[in-house]
Amino acid sequence: MLWIILVLLLFIVQIASIIIIEYRRSNKAIAWLIILFIFPLLGFLFYYFVAKEYSCYRTLRRKKNKHWEQLKAGLIARSKQRTKDMHETAFWRENNMHASLKNIPSVPITACNETTVYTEGKQAFEAMLESIAGAEHHIHIEFYIIRDDRIGTRFERLLIRKAQEGVKVRFLYDGFGSRRLGKAYLKRLQDAGVETGCFFPPLTTFFDKRLNYRNHRKIVVVDGKIGFFGGLNIGDEYMGKAPKFGYWRDTHFSLKGDAVLWIQYTFLIDWYLVKEQIITDSAYYPVQESQGREWVQIVKSGPDETILELIFSLIVSAKKRIYIETPYFVPDPGVLLALKTAVISGIDVRIIIPSVPDKKLVYYASLSYVKELLQAGVRFYCYQKGFIHAKVIISDDLACSGSSNMDMRSFCGQFELNAVFFDGKVVKRLVQDFYRDLSVSNEMLLSEFEKRSTMQKMKEVFARLLSPMF
Repeated sequence: MLWIILVLLLFIVQIASIIIIEYRRSNKAIAWLIILFIFPLLGFLFYYFVAKEYSCYRTLRRKKNKHWEQLKAGLIARSKQRTKDMHETAFWRENNMHASLKNIPSVPITACNETTVYTEGKQAFEAMLESIAGAEHHIHIEFYIIRDDRIGTRFERLLIRKAQEGVKVRFLYDGFGSRRLGKAYLKRLQDAGVETGCFFPPLTTFFDKRLNYRNHRKIVVVDGKIGFFGGLNIGDEYMGKAPKFGYWRDTHFSLKGDAVLWIQYTFLIDWYLVKEQIITDSAYYPVQESQGREWVQIVKSGPDETILELIFSLIVSAKKRIYIETPYFVPDPGVLLALKTAVISGIDVRIIIPSVPDKKLVYYASLSYVKELLQAGVRFYCYQKGFIHAKVIISDDLACSGSSNMDMRSFCGQFELNAVFFDGKVVKRLVQDFYRDLSVSNEMLLSEFEKRSTMQKMKEVFARLLSPMF
């Protein structure tokens, strides 16, 4: 009898601990309480090792020395020097969203950029490999997933060749996303002189209670003059060679101009977190030669600097249209309310999601939000040509795209890199891509959606309750 009382007391203490720690994040608290009730005791151990609030960036701020501060201040000054004419432009005075983005001191808008948009893996990979082949000073590469397959081997061989030619090559990968990347692959790079680093090694982060965090960024910077980022990882499936998905639709970018400096800055901050090496040499931040006229704002986000506010602002500031493409749609309550409010206000709100899931739990959670948004008037479409992995938000004449999904993990638990595009040509291209994707998508009608089986509805309810965890 005594042991039953002790077990109950322990269970109550665990419940109380989760409620006290997560009281500011009620959705997350509910999700963990469900896990605790399904798996008593074990659920709390899982919570202890997985749910710890991330503090690495706080550590970085405490340790941040004058080198990083001076570097960032210098980059901000360079960016503002090239964008000083904005203050005289009616374009910025008339649009509240534009003006608010311009006034964010830590995320400056950059000028003189040239953007290339890629909608398929083959196009993007060939452009990356071509740029890497022409590198003269350095190559910085960072991906969430890197495969040791055909395209992964092409990157490996080229990086080895450039390192042997004397080009400085730094290579970062996420410990969880690239957990299948073999030691032999890394050893071949290291033997050739490539410096490698693992962001959050699984075993280390498990005991350090950071297992739930990922570096989801996809970055290539060549000589500090051209930068690539977007939704693609390195693997054959991103070229449409996975039988399960077939054609792979993604959105990736290359940039020339001042925005590259902030992609570089993001990479070198990540490098510092992994390797504790401070790299602030001016050679890595060269004067940009681009004569482009595009304005681009690079936005890096993570557990301590969420992108959620930006996404919310893009939705609530729209007056005519909100177009969203995302492989995972698990909005937080604020974004959900903003979408409902927008469509009730007469704004054209359309969302494209995959028809074939790659993660069933996340897919069922996504569907759980569809009905209430359909009832409000949001139009949903299921992409039919293959798997859509593009991550794009179009709000009137602004567009935001990069590595961030429309889900809680991207909002709060992953390191992401996005860009806001202000240029009409780039936004027009992304709108054209959106309509092209609509043409190969089936619209989800409320009358048909309500015919789902009881079993599927139950799966959706359960997935939604757990959605704050992923």
